[in-house]
Amino acid sequence: MTNQQIMHIGIDDTDSTRQGCTTYVAALLVEKLEKLGVKFLDYPNLIRLNPNVPWKTRGNGALCLRIMHDTKLKEKIKDVTLSLVEEHSDLSFQGTDPGIVFIAQRQVPNELKTFAKRAITGIVTLNQAVKLVKKFRGEAVGFNTSRGIIGALAAIGETLEADHTYELIAYRIAENRGLKRKVDVASIFEMDRLTRPYTFNNVDLEKGRVIITPRGPDPILFGIRGETAEIVKKAFELVKPLEPVERWLIFRTNQGTDAHLKRVAALNQIQPYSSVIVRGTVSRNPQLVPLRHVIFSIKDETGEVDCAAYEPTGALRKVAMALIVGDNVEVYGAARKPKDGKRLTINLEKINILELAPKTAYQNPVCPNCGKRLKSMGKGKGFRCSKCRLRLKDAEKVLVVEERRLKTCLYATSTRSQRHLTKPLSRYGIEKQAAAVDRLIEPWHS
Repeated sequence: MTNQQIMHIGIDDTDSTRQGCTTYVAALLVEKLEKLGVKFLDYPNLIRLNPNVPWKTRGNGALCLRIMHDTKLKEKIKDVTLSLVEEHSDLSFQGTDPGIVFIAQRQVPNELKTFAKRAITGIVTLNQAVKLVKKFRGEAVGFNTSRGIIGALAAIGETLEADHTYELIAYRIAENRGLKRKVDVASIFEMDRLTRPYTFNNVDLEKGRVIITPRGPDPILFGIRGETAEIVKKAFELVKPLEPVERWLIFRTNQGTDAHLKRVAALNQIQPYSSVIVRGTVSRNPQLVPLRHVIFSIKDETGEVDCAAYEPTGALRKVAMALIVGDNVEVYGAARKPKDGKRLTINLEKINILELAPKTAYQNPVCPNCGKRLKSMGKGKGFRCSKCRLRLKDAEKVLVVEERRLKTCLYATSTRSQRHLTKPLSRYGIEKQAAAVDRLIEPWHS
């Protein structure tokens, strides 16, 4: 009887800012491995890692293929993987440091799962990754600085046992890469209308802008994200590309799940380069700074931090601008390392308003005869009514409580500025509570 073995193949950092895409390498590898006769145990896993690491390329995504194969194919599978990664990586570009990891374990060890969580929410090192590969008798291959081994191992360790989503990515033919993408815009808006909320982040309704088509020189034509493999496949069939689609592939992923966010109990526990959820009280009123960014501060008993809602965040920037000192909030976002001794800054993704402080102001009194607000006759001279001419020399300004236009609820950045990992408001209430591997629909790639 033929011996079967399970293998997890992790790949990361094959692309650069000028070309390439690690998901595309995975799509090519899927086809090569199918020809060898391997069995896929899951959709290819697209794992977005910590979006705040300073050395990331674009979306900081790593890939894992989980397969079952005849043991005699083991070396052939490795050779095919190495050859594809070397051929399709931008190795001459500084900062492109591909890594490949092979782990032959029936169950992913808990230590690798822990490593993956740390790579998604914080900082891990190459030395830590290499030690774990050796411990579990895996193999790792790196190019240049080999930093990609970190992401490759993390992709293996993230088995998506919590909330997860799917993405169908369609790729361009080689001669069209770098040119303007051609997709029928009306069909994308219609697809969004017919499939939301079970697909998400297709379009920015606020600006009337398509979001599924990237802008860079990579080989992706468009990508559709959704709750199930079936819904992203249906959505794909509704979109009308105006240029050839070379191939397409469905991924299971942690995108749109807030997997990068880690709840911390106090402001002094926030670490730079992490993404956090933390509570505080607004301690400095919002200020509009150059480029239309909004900055305010929050504090608790342990310290104080700044919060920034940048202009592209759209609706969230307006919410931030309407906060006042005393509002009790919970902020979601990326901790930016302070410069020149200044306070740490949280780049906002969401604001959860827990309690609104009363907003008061002194106003002129109203006329007791006609109800019109009186006008001042000068400091210490009283007030007069411009309508009925009544004069009240002893009247004073009155303290009134103004109505707040904000509500105690969760607000998120506009669709166009959401990170890959940010959970959109449309997903709240429909997240997956358990993550048993879904069956592979047919077909799940071209």
